[in-house]
Amino acid sequence: MADTLLDDVAGLLRETADRIVLPLFRHLDDADVTEKAPGELVTVADQRAEEAIAAGLRRLRPNSLVVGEEGVAADPSLLRHLRSAGDVWLVDPIDGTANFAAGRRPFALMIALLTAGEPVAGWIFDPLADTLATGWLETGAYLDGNPLRLPTDAPPIGELRGAAMTRFLPPSSRRTVEAGGAQVGELLPGQHCAGREYLDLLTGDQQFVVFWRTLPWDHGPGTLLVRAAGGVARRFDGTDYHPADTTEGLLVATNEKIWHQVQTTLLPTRT
Repeated sequence: MADTLLDDVAGLLRETADRIVLPLFRHLDDADVTEKAPGELVTVADQRAEEAIAAGLRRLRPNSLVVGEEGVAADPSLLRHLRSAGDVWLVDPIDGTANFAAGRRPFALMIALLTAGEPVAGWIFDPLADTLATGWLETGAYLDGNPLRLPTDAPPIGELRGAAMTRFLPPSSRRTVEAGGAQVGELLPGQHCAGREYLDLLTGDQQFVVFWRTLPWDHGPGTLLVRAAGGVARRFDGTDYHPADTTEGLLVATNEKIWHQVQTTLLPTRT
């Protein structure tokens, strides 16, 4: 039954991408893109995709609740359900909306399932790359249908490749990260799409990623999948991450050793 649900939700994401998201990519009119908050864009594709995904998830689990990015924009009180006792779906209909609205890649569709207030399953789909990650926290992750386990080795810090969203960091933290970045093999600026950052970690294209903003729909699915594959997702000070907690700062890494290497090098003050 668990594998069936993974497949059913994956199929829903693929269907939504094919029917709603991709037909509107690079075909949006000016009226199709609005600013829901300063610097935060939303498109008709986001809204229609969330409606379709929410309806599909409720069909799969009729008594479940859906907390979607666009739903929360209209009613922030929905966030209280992330600690609810039943099944709650956390939905990002298009992660990387600014990229999507500008007609560039990457962007992704993401879902996490929380049961009794705890994340238990996750899905990330990049429709342009046709890359799909799914997984249950207790039984493991899959990449394009194949079982996935992240490496346990830890190369020297000078051989590591990762991303840091420095533009969102407070000035003092930004200076610390940038100074430490000189010791890292390659420190990338980020792709304006958290879902793609998580996929790149799962595929081995990078070994870590540093975020400052931690909106639940941006990180609930990805942190679940990384943990299911054997990786680590924690706050800068080492405390566990939960999507209901929007405290700033999140460091995600392929394994425990790399997490500590990066934490020590980029975040020595544990801001």
